[in-house]
Amino acid sequence: MTDRKTARLPRKTYEKELLRLQTELVKLQEWVRAEGARLVVVFEGRDAAGKGGTIKRVAEHLNPRVARIAALPKPTERERTQWYFQRYVEQLPAGGEIVLFDRSWYNRAGVEHVMGFCTQEEHRLFLRQCPIFERMLVEDGILLRKYWFSVSDTEQQERFRRRLEDPVRRWKLSPMDLESITHWEAYSRAKDEMMAHTDIAEAPWYVVESDDKRRARLNMIAHLLGSVPYHEVPPPVLELPQRPPSTGYQRPPRDLRTYVPDHAASL
Repeated sequence: MTDRKTARLPRKTYEKELLRLQTELVKLQEWVRAEGARLVVVFEGRDAAGKGGTIKRVAEHLNPRVARIAALPKPTERERTQWYFQRYVEQLPAGGEIVLFDRSWYNRAGVEHVMGFCTQEEHRLFLRQCPIFERMLVEDGILLRKYWFSVSDTEQQERFRRRLEDPVRRWKLSPMDLESITHWEAYSRAKDEMMAHTDIAEAPWYVVESDDKRRARLNMIAHLLGSVPYHEVPPPVLELPQRPPSTGYQRPPRDLRTYVPDHAASL
């Protein structure tokens, strides 16, 4: 296990390795597309554990037509009457696709259970059905990877404080997030129970120590790449064509169009 007190990874080291790993992610993407593979990556963890930032770095250079992020809002009235896993099934990838779940069906094991948004029976049913559901996914050929981002209580509180003070990140903080501070032990017990039921051989949990966000991102991406048997797919040979000679086209006068003001010139 990584020592939470390990010194922060230097930025230059982080950025160099991140670029290398993101290059490999593009190769993984092309392999998924060429092979018709289906890859599902589940990102779970406490609020402010670093899931969103990691997902952003994973998807940053990928083709959104191949790799998409599934971040579902709270269920509608109609969805509440469906089988619990039903709306997540609709988000699963087809052949040649990657889906990154920014939270997933595990909402029921965490926030819904702790905050009383589901009944005890619904929670128990989830813990019984989830391993069966995931085994079905894996048996059908889906590559399923599950990552739990683990953050300490002191680091979480410091991240909340920074969000409160940062106008461009304030939106990341909700009243529900702040309530998680007062339910720390309840969330810990819920996570332990969830792991006991759903850490199965076919779809194990991988814990990412995330007090240092840079290390967490690199460690998670490197593990994902190492867990999938991809290989580099030769890209198609492309050549830039010669531009044909002009046939007399003339651009309309500029005053016929409305241009965006040059704000940059005022800086």
